[in-house]
Amino acid sequence: MARPTAQVLTLLELLQSGGVRTMAELAERLGVEPRTVRRYVGHLVDLGVPVESVRGRYGGYRLAAGYRLAAGYRLAAGYRLPPLMLSDDEALAVLLGLVAGRRAGLATATGTAGETAAAKIRRVLPARTAERLDAVLESLAFTAAPDELPAPQTGVLLTVADAVRHRRPVSLHYTSGDGRRSARVLHPFGLVNHSGRWYVTGADPQVGEDRTFRLDRIADARALPGSFAPPPAGDDPARRLLASMAQAPHRHAVTLRIHGTVEQIRARLPASVAEVHEDEGEGWQRVEIRAERLDWLPAVLAALDLPFVVERPDELRDRVVALADRLAASGRRQS
Repeated sequence: MARPTAQVLTLLELLQSGGVRTMAELAERLGVEPRTVRRYVGHLVDLGVPVESVRGRYGGYRLAAGYRLAAGYRLAAGYRLPPLMLSDDEALAVLLGLVAGRRAGLATATGTAGETAAAKIRRVLPARTAERLDAVLESLAFTAAPDELPAPQTGVLLTVADAVRHRRPVSLHYTSGDGRRSARVLHPFGLVNHSGRWYVTGADPQVGEDRTFRLDRIADARALPGSFAPPPAGDDPARRLLASMAQAPHRHAVTLRIHGTVEQIRARLPASVAEVHEDEGEGWQRVEIRAERLDWLPAVLAALDLPFVVERPDELRDRVVALADRLAASGRRQS
């Protein structure tokens, strides 16, 4: 860090401690001439820091009343990083992000962290800005209820993320949906947040197959020695997750042929629900779905408003015909 920049930051740190700092005191602490102190103060003012000049025998400089800055972090060289300074737009963006993140399931199991972070940010803001932001948050309403989803432990999330970045194997203590506990080794490829839940995708080196785990079901994660080869070029963890969801074993295996584009089909059957493959017939797509129940599918197929053929199972074909009969009867009813 260039010395003048470091000196300006040191001046800001001195002013943060509160009260009026005389010109003589500042010049002595910084080891510069008074005119240099005035130049440094000008730099702070140019950066938007409200430094006030106090006249009189014990005059000097101070930060404007109600103005607070968050403390920085000490570097090895002995300097501090620049303090946190947020404009109104930036502060509002951070606080709204914290609120939205908690409601969307983006928080970790230490749920109070978002609240304490918001409180800390609010404390370091000027009183005027804090009051305006409070007005926004107090008057804000949401049309959807907050997601009440289990959240991962902070330590698990950070450990897995570090392993993804450095391509390190991880040992996981995992509890499956039916309550079975196991110890797993995973080569993690990526983290995905889908519908408010956190997942990690990767490969199981023991069986050589892809695996997907929910982070909230991981009780402990530890990095292991060594490294692994990166996933194939173009591998997308999000696409990998959605494909694993669509291929998950369920009671019914459904095969359809639908005449339309992939985009039209995806409007009603997302990648987490269905696999779509181009069929031999022009304009036709082969769609494969695995589902526990079939009662929802006829209405979805009707909403697609595209020609389709049910190849299997027969039960779905019967349900489609039954829905068509009910719709036709309702359409003919006049009163």
